[in-house]
Amino acid sequence: MRSLPSLLMIGFAGLALAAPVAGQRADDQIQPKSVQLMHQGQALLAQGKLEQAEDALETALAIDPRNRWAFTDLARVAEKQHLFGKAIRMTNKALLLEPNDPDAIAVQGEAMVEMGAVARAQANLQKLQTICTKGCPQLAQLSAAITRGPTVASAKFPETPKTN
Repeated sequence: MRSLPSLLMIGFAGLALAAPVAGQRADDQIQPKSVQLMHQGQALLAQGKLEQAEDALETALAIDPRNRWAFTDLARVAEKQHLFGKAIRMTNKALLLEPNDPDAIAVQGEAMVEMGAVARAQANLQKLQTICTKGCPQLAQLSAAITRGPTVASAKFPETPKTN
């Protein structure tokens, strides 16, 4: 009988800790407003309005930070702005939410190619080959980027002659 109050307190503490977890939404239920802003950002990106696209996508992420597609689209915007490190960071965030997202893996690989990290991009290509057993457009997209090599980085940072 003396241990009953202690057991009840432990039980109530367990319920209190479990209550916030039970009230959370499932990962696949993204806020509709976030999805709407993401689509707006995609349309702006297609029009070449990079700053407005970035604003819309960042707002989408502020509304729902679990919107991995917005992270991937934000990485695409960063690539267009030649901010390849930012593109890799954004795809890393998308891949934390879904490690096998083919879009995020391909966009990340393309940014790696532009930064000269071709070996890391090839690792992404191998991961895509494992994920896309029947083939997918992202596989061809990253493969073409690796074959093409860096386009911006090499033009922006030409090799300097070695002096002895």
